[in-house]
Amino acid sequence: MSASLRIAALCGSLREDSYNRAMLQAACDLSPEDVTVTIHDLAGIPLFNEDVEAKGWPEPVQALRDAMGKADGVIIGSPEYNFSIPGVLKNAIDWLFRPAGKGPLFGKPACLMGASQGAFGTLRAQMHLREVCHYNAMPVLPKPEILIMKAQDKFEDGTLSDETTRKLIRTAMERFKSFVRDHPSS
Repeated sequence: MSASLRIAALCGSLREDSYNRAMLQAACDLSPEDVTVTIHDLAGIPLFNEDVEAKGWPEPVQALRDAMGKADGVIIGSPEYNFSIPGVLKNAIDWLFRPAGKGPLFGKPACLMGASQGAFGTLRAQMHLREVCHYNAMPVLPKPEILIMKAQDKFEDGTLSDETTRKLIRTAMERFKSFVRDHPSS
């Protein structure tokens, strides 16, 4: 029997009751037994600044880097803002990819998810995330794509209630388990 997988999850929304946080919680709940998903809060991460970086990682950044370094894979769950990813997520990614080619996310297998009230889900944001992942040698689970559209109709009281979407996330987590085992990070 193989070891349990540790998956780190980053939420691109700081809103406590965000659909994306609820979506990531569903990924936690629907993961196979031997997969542990931990959602990491980005609220305390300071703005990326090379002057600050030169003095050492700020404590919240170091804690996030340590968690990402120990993870076997990462789920990035994010809304779409202005046809792209939210600044808070991009900022965290900037800290996590330093130094270039050696940061804790470099080469780490990824699963992208997103929920939006719009008709296109988070298609454009995920396209941008795929570019960021590609630059950093992160293999991305190709299918199923989790692009939750009209999220207001699929969540109830902070929980993903749409059974079709729950099945899709369960399938994604089962496939991501195999994907992570087939693409171990270096």
